[in-house]
Amino acid sequence: MKAVGYTKCLPIDNVDALTDIELPQPVATGRDLLIKVEAIAVNPADYKVRQNMAPAAGETKVIGWDAVGEVIAAGESVSRFKPGDRVYYAGDITRPGCNAEYQLVDERIVGHKPKSLSDAEAAALPLTAITAWEILFEHLGLQQQHPDTVEKSADIILVVGAAGGVGSILVQLASTITGATIIATASRESSQAWVKKLGAHHVIDHTKPMQPQIEALGIGQVTHVASLNSTDSYFESYTELLAPFGRIAMIDDPESLDVTKLKPRSLSLHWEFMFARSMFQAPDMAEQGRLLNRVSDLVDQGYIKTTIGKNLGVINAENLRTAHQALETGRSIGKIVLEGFQLS
Repeated sequence: MKAVGYTKCLPIDNVDALTDIELPQPVATGRDLLIKVEAIAVNPADYKVRQNMAPAAGETKVIGWDAVGEVIAAGESVSRFKPGDRVYYAGDITRPGCNAEYQLVDERIVGHKPKSLSDAEAAALPLTAITAWEILFEHLGLQQQHPDTVEKSADIILVVGAAGGVGSILVQLASTITGATIIATASRESSQAWVKKLGAHHVIDHTKPMQPQIEALGIGQVTHVASLNSTDSYFESYTELLAPFGRIAMIDDPESLDVTKLKPRSLSLHWEFMFARSMFQAPDMAEQGRLLNRVSDLVDQGYIKTTIGKNLGVINAENLRTAHQALETGRSIGKIVLEGFQLS
């Protein structure tokens, strides 16, 4: 089967950073599904792994954690899916990724693809939807409501880095199924327009002091923070602007944080890592499949939109290098997707 992989951790401008390769097609056993990959999306996790996790000598590592495809075969213990099902998923960071024609994925972390979206549109959603869902409802503890009967709550959530992949779906989920007031941060006119379109009630510029901007809104103190990038740069600001017993959830990797600053207001800090359930085979691993199905329903009912930003065309090493390069700038809006493998 065709795939894209790497043998060494190299800068993305090196043509060998990602290369086109051929690999044997895997076989499904146990709870695994064999999925024919139709479309993929690229995430910061892809380039972070490529930069820092070298494969063993003589081996090639295949990455990628956002895909849409068709179930081709199922292991003997599979009960949730059958061949022919159209699915979407983020996968497991400890296993080969979706930058390949075929991939094995545990059925518990797979959802039914939204019927109303194309393959490329749906591929933009899984990893970020899981991450955003776990931030909002498992770490920050916001209450879910029915989208038709949402009642305004006292929660005020600050979403830092709202125009990126995770922020783009998190803002939608928060505005659709919680009663929280959403303050999104964005510094450019294009990204400000993007987050307003997705449902942010207020937008501030994170390149300027945030607290005065929030106070000028006259809506009260922030109760929750979703810190989606540069947590180390803003952490002290969070501890000053949050109400007592406020919560911070982050997804990035700051080198150090002074957690003693959390104590005066009895704040809590949560670190979201959406691969934790699959990596450790958690007893509630199937929660990810269930939430993907819930997101799929919200999409098909018209409440949630795809967060696709750019489609780079077919899945090959050249296009994936372009995608990694764009993400490494930190200025990408929405998700970058690719679809289909070039025929021989």
